[in-house]
Parts: sequence; C-alpha cells; structure tokens
Amino acid sequence: MEGGSVNNLNGNSKEQSNADEAFDTTIEELCKNLCELQSSTNQSPSRQSFGSYGDESKIDSDLQHLALGETRDFDITTEEEEDQVEKPQEFDVVRPGTGSSSRKSSSSKDTEKQAGKKNANRSSLGLGGTATRKKKAGTKLQNGNEEQPSSENVELARFLLNQARNLVSSGDNINKALELSLRAAKLFEASADNGKPCLEWIMCLHVTAAIHCKLKEHKEAIPVLQRSVEIPVPEEGEEHALAKFAGLMQLGDTYAMVGQLENAVSCYTEGLQIQKKVLGENDPRVGETCRYLAEALVQALRFDEAQEVCETALSIHRENGLPASIAEAADRRLMGLICETKGDHENALEHLVLASMAMAANGQESEVAFVDTSIGDSYLSLSRYDEAICAYQKSLTALKTAKGENHPAVGSVYIRLADLYNRTGKVREAKAYCENALRIYESHNLEISPEEIASGLTDISVIFESMNEVEQAITLLQKALKIYADSPGQKIMIAGIEAQMGVLYYMMGQYIESYNTFKSAVSKLRATGKKQSTFFGIALNQMGLACIQLDAIEEAVELFEEAKCILEQECGPFHPETLGVYSNLAGAYDAIGRLDDAIALLGHVVGVREEKLGTAASSGTEDEKKRLVQLLKESGKVSRRKTKSLKTLIDSELMTSSALR
Repeated sequence: MEGGSVNNLNGNSKEQSNADEAFDTTIEELCKNLCELQSSTNQSPSRQSFGSYGDESKIDSDLQHLALGETRDFDITTEEEEDQVEKPQEFDVVRPGTGSSSRKSSSSKDTEKQAGKKNANRSSLGLGGTATRKKKAGTKLQNGNEEQPSSENVELARFLLNQARNLVSSGDNINKALELSLRAAKLFEASADNGKPCLEWIMCLHVTAAIHCKLKEHKEAIPVLQRSVEIPVPEEGEEHALAKFAGLMQLGDTYAMVGQLENAVSCYTEGLQIQKKVLGENDPRVGETCRYLAEALVQALRFDEAQEVCETALSIHRENGLPASIAEAADRRLMGLICETKGDHENALEHLVLASMAMAANGQESEVAFVDTSIGDSYLSLSRYDEAICAYQKSLTALKTAKGENHPAVGSVYIRLADLYNRTGKVREAKAYCENALRIYESHNLEISPEEIASGLTDISVIFESMNEVEQAITLLQKALKIYADSPGQKIMIAGIEAQMGVLYYMMGQYIESYNTFKSAVSKLRATGKKQSTFFGIALNQMGLACIQLDAIEEAVELFEEAKCILEQECGPFHPETLGVYSNLAGAYDAIGRLDDAIALLGHVVGVREEKLGTAASSGTEDEKKRLVQLLKESGKVSRRKTKSLKTLIDSELMTSSALR
C-alpha cells in the first residue's frame, strides 16, 4: 500500500487533500443543500441523491449529491430605511448532473450590492451592533425580547446561514461564522411547526458541525451531528432519507477524525442501508458507498468484512458499468490491497493487474504508477524479486516524471526497493535507497504532509531494525512520534509506533523504557476501542515480557491472561501467536507457584507444536518440551497426554534424569 499506511486507502487514485482544504468545499456544498431541500419533490428517485465519493474526502463527496444552486441573499435594514425585510428572490435551482454552475438572478445580485453598502454603516446581524427590525406582536422570550413570527425567523435564519457560509469561504472570521450558524440553528428550531422535522434546520446543523471541524473542535461537532441524525424521518419521503444519509456520513467522518473508527463504521453502515432503500440494492451509487465502507473497515482492521463489502461494490459496478470501467478499477484496486493485507498475494496480484489495465484503458496513466507500486508489493510477497524490481522501477520512473523527484510517492517506492534489496542480502543497495527516501522526507518540503513524513520515517525504521541498526530505527520512530504528537485521529498509528519502539527498547535491554512505551500504546488502544484485536493482544504480550524483566510477575500474569483471552477469540487456540502467549503465561504461572496451570498450558503448546511440526520441531519447541518435563518432575506427576511420541519423550527424559542422579 502506498506509504505503507492503511490510511492511504481513502482516496485511492490521488493524494489525500488536507482537512482544511476539504472543509472549505464542504461548507459550500452544505449550504447549497438548502436549495435542493426547498426544490420540487417530484423528482425521480434515481436522481443524483447520493454521490460517488471517488477520491474526495468523505464530508465533501457525500454531500455533492445535492443541488448546485445558491442560498438566497437578502438584507436586514434599519428601521429608518425600511419597515420590512426585503423579499428574497426565488432560488435559481440547477439540477445536478447538468454540468451547469449555480448562478443568481440579477435582482438578487442588486440586493447583494445594496446589502454591502448598508453593512458599512452597521455591525453584522446585531452581534454587538444596534441593527433593529420593526417589531410585531409576539410572545415574550425569557430574555425579555419579543419572539419573531415563524416566517421571519426562517428568513433570518437563512440569511444568517448564508452569511456564515460567506465568512468561511473567504476565511475572514471562522469563529463569527460559527456564531452565525448557531444562531441560525436556534431560529430554525424555534420555527419548527409543532415539532415537525425541518429539513433546513438539519442542513444548518450539518454546516455548524462542519465549522466546528474547521476549528478543530471535532468533539463539539459530534453532538450537533447526532442531533441532525435524530430529526429526519426517512418514512416521510426521499428528502428526509437524503438528510439522514448525509448526516450519518458526516458523523462517521467526524468520528474517524477523533479516532473512533468503530463508531464511524457503524454510521457508514447505517447510511448505506438508507441509501439501499431509496436507490435499490444495485444502484452504482450504492456501489460507491460500499467501497467507502470497505475502506473504513480496512482502517478498522476488519479485513474479512472489508473484503465482503468490497466484493459487493465490485459486483454492482460490473453489472452497471462497461467492462473495465473506472469504478470497477477502483474496486479492484481496493480489493487487491485487502487481499495483500490478508496474505492472499495471488488474488491480490490478479486484482491489481486488472485494475492497472482498466486505468490505462481509461486514460488514468498517472494512477497506473501507484497501482504498479502495489503490484510490486505482491510480487515481493511472493518472492518474485525480479518482477518486483521491474514493477517498482516502472512506477518510480513514471512518478518522477509526473510528480517530481521529491514527491513522497517517489520516497515510498525508494523504501520498497530498499526493503527488497535488504531481503535479498544486498545491504549496500538497501541503505542507498533508504538514504534517498530520507532525503525526501527530511527535505522540509511543504507539499509533503506531516502524516506522510511520519509514515515514511516509520517504514524506513523497520528496514534499519532488520539490519540490526536498532538505535537508528529508534531515532526515526521518535521523529515520527513527534510529528503525530497527540492528534486524536491518529491514536492507532501512534500506538503502533510506540509498540514498535517498545520492542526495540526490549532488544536493547532498556526494559523500563520498553514497559513505559508499551503502557502508553496499550492505553491508546483501549481508548480507541481496539480491545479485541490481534494487535492489541500482541502488545499486551510484549508488555508482559517487559514486566518479567522488571520482576513485576503478578502484573505480567494479568497481561498474559488478557492477551490469551483476546488471541483465543481472534486467532483461535492453535495459532502461533496464541501458542506464544500460552508459553509465556506458563512460565509466569511457574514463577508464582501455579504449577498445575503452567503444566496444562505448556502441555497444550507442546502437543500442538508436535502435531504440526512432527519430527521437524524447532529449537524453541525442544526447549518447551524440556520445560514441561521439568515441571512434571517438580509436581511429581506423569504425562497423561494421548500423544504417544510426547509420552515417550517425557518418559525418556525422566529416565535420563534418574540415571544422572
């Protein structure tokens, strides 16, 4: 995978745009939603209600299915100028898919010019200013002000929301934009007819949440979006389903930003079900959503589910599109990455080659280079080194031409070539490619995102570790960790780096540092809900080993026991990782005097290893057999296992021991 990071799965065919850039477009699209929600409802269910996400950020792309019209602009005048608010012009709605851009009527433009002149003489919307409106009879509010009639509340809310959008687009005052959108939301809520769901209110909440995200206030955005999801009633019609779908997808993205991937996946899954009901099971836009959900599942390390959902997307796009379509190519590319991650390298190679051919046929030459990199990964995993080199060199040449010598994608290919040459024993060539990659990632190139730099440094550290240059590896990991800092959306990546550092500290005999970094990693994994993953179980096991070295045996037992439960559930009792934890836990039980428990575990380990390896047992297995014999001897028991060769071995060892005494 590009950059060695699962995160790169989102936005497969071009580099990920940064969050701020994505957000600006989002505000535009969210505000334009208001036009669609007020337009005629007698449109075909197959209209572009749910967009194709492609390579864009999810908050952008999920909302581009809405109309491209603009919100109404109108002015609030002082009492001396006018008694009433100017009547806003009608929306100039442009149907999606026509290729036309939104526009305003000439009278709307004139109104905008007048507003600009008048705004020079008063503060905006009464925020610290003295603008007034001619009051009409109404109910007194708690603050003593008279409540505006419902229709005026709605028009004022629309105006506030439009002003908020303009502020965000210009980048002038994001905080003021948030204040305006919050006021608009309150007015929409107050104008709701006997609690009847108001679609404009829902869209206003979407905008408010997006502004919170722009201000890095993701936690504040979540309850706003949760409220927006509660309001619409899909049974009321397509527009309500549309609003709920949009809210769920935006909420899912916001959860992902704070590292709550499981919650994000739940939102995307619910949104997909709503989309299926509106558009049908086989609509190509449903296929696009399936692909996006599959990407999220990969990020959540739920690879089996990701593969199933991606297969659904591929099936939908094959049925609806032309052979080797762009959509099918994107599905195959993702499927290839999933298969590669699961170790199914042959199928990965097949999907990636087909994706490359389809992209080339559709004129996506720049994307072919990225796929060729992944093809090289599959060849490397299959130990087909010459073919891997050809794929990498082809990708490298194309990327240098298209992106330039210092592009992070070029650095990523350098890392892959370094790994390949290191595996084949060509250490000098491997170091040279590592140095080329480091030159790019340490160049202070502003076009390289911090995440790309951190990912690159982490990948290079793995190669140095395999060369036994542990200190250099730790130095690179420390730099990567400093880049990620405490970014809430990168907790899993940070935990992975800390766990890797913990292993290296352990190798260097720095057990306190190893324990502390593992403890930090485990804490982050607990916070992100990764308490039932193979990675979490392995991290607990490694932390337990550090405890053993620090003579914290009781804590080690607790960690091994937790790791045992997790790995039994995730991998089964016969998996090598699970057997490793059994062996470590048996040793810890032995150290605290729980001989029966130690014998039971170690007996299981020896039996399974012997059944799998037969006479070709490794030195580690032989050591475990000797430990088991010693434990049985200490407890005064004999083996009751049914495995004949194991019983013979134990009896033989016991007789040998007796003779020596």
